[in-house]
Amino acid sequence: MPVQWLDRLIFYYFHWKACLMPTTLDELLRRLMKNSLFRDREKLRPDYVPDTLPHREGHITQLAQILLPPIIRGARPSNVFIYGYTGTGKTAVTRYVLNWIASRFGDGGGTPRKVMTAMVNCSNNDTNYRVLRALNVSLGVRVPFTGLSVAELYERFKRKLDSGDTIMIVALDEIDSLVKKSGDELLYKLTRINSELTKARLSLIGITNDLNFRDYLDARVRSSLGEEELVFQPYNADELRDILEHRAKLAFYPGVIEDGVIPLCAHLAAREHGDARRALDLLRVAGEIAEREGAEKITIEHVKRAVLEIERDKAVELIRTLPFHSKAVLMAIYLLRDRPGGATTGEIYEVYTKLVRGIGLDPVTQRRVSDIISELDVVGLVQARLLSRGRYGRTKYVSLRVGERALTEGLRGDELLRGYLDRRGALGFRV
Repeated sequence: MPVQWLDRLIFYYFHWKACLMPTTLDELLRRLMKNSLFRDREKLRPDYVPDTLPHREGHITQLAQILLPPIIRGARPSNVFIYGYTGTGKTAVTRYVLNWIASRFGDGGGTPRKVMTAMVNCSNNDTNYRVLRALNVSLGVRVPFTGLSVAELYERFKRKLDSGDTIMIVALDEIDSLVKKSGDELLYKLTRINSELTKARLSLIGITNDLNFRDYLDARVRSSLGEEELVFQPYNADELRDILEHRAKLAFYPGVIEDGVIPLCAHLAAREHGDARRALDLLRVAGEIAEREGAEKITIEHVKRAVLEIERDKAVELIRTLPFHSKAVLMAIYLLRDRPGGATTGEIYEVYTKLVRGIGLDPVTQRRVSDIISELDVVGLVQARLLSRGRYGRTKYVSLRVGERALTEGLRGDELLRGYLDRRGALGFRV
């Protein structure tokens, strides 16, 4: 069944369910309080770190063995580079170990030096300024969101850090986001900072999902950051089931999960590189769907619907974060969606050009549009196929791979394109 039809079925199903919902907010509140399935849904969030991390005990020990011996002697631990697929426990293990170190040695008790830790998500802080601002804030230095130079922020961080006899361990999560956007200059500075410090010392932990990330780094940064390396292998279905059972006891009331739900969530996530985040999201969203319906138990059917809901939400979020011209190209493909077999690059470029000029902007070149189509194909929003036309050469045909509802919801967030969507694709010219 085409993805577009699935989206429509989901839309009509939830529209029908809405007709059966309580007519007042008071009734809705009473029903939700009566039929609550969750004890604490936050226990299913990826950023929650439980007291135990099933099947990652070995990695916890490895990281601790790298960090602890130097710390207890007052020396700087080696820099650590951690990589593995999304949802394999890299962030959770790092946060677990750093939290333990901070609680045990944060006041300097039992060690020659006080130990401080900081964890920065470089997906949210993807510029040198934002990372340095986060590091300054972790030391209690108040700095503005904008207005200072990167060099000034670095100097403030270095002065504050060196004001005490301290060892600081900084974990940069999703470090590839920083390097791909802002280069590795800041990493070079941070890996060389100890030569500029007199009293304090700093160690780095770099965490990435990109197994080829090291190829982006300058050789000097690569050797300094990768003094020690940890590789996280994907979870298998049995391990994911253990993780879900452990979290489910914390997140749900007893007896609300039907047999087969947790194994299904584990199986589906195991097919995607053993992604524990995916498994947790499936179980949480299935619970939320069941709770909204007033169901007494979470069923396999709720999990199947959670899969569709998560996929749609991921596509919407991805579309919202695209640059404007990528959105405009996607919009052009959407307007040409009825072309049998897909639209050609030339047809897409023609509609894209009219659309952008109609807004009052200048279009990019046709070659750049062809590159954008390839990028949209890589992330799964469109399908681009090269077909041979004999002596006329090969032609690229492009079609949508995302549902119409998710596409329009994602594009509607752009003020420049919203008007076209509100007119249901009426561009004022024929497509």
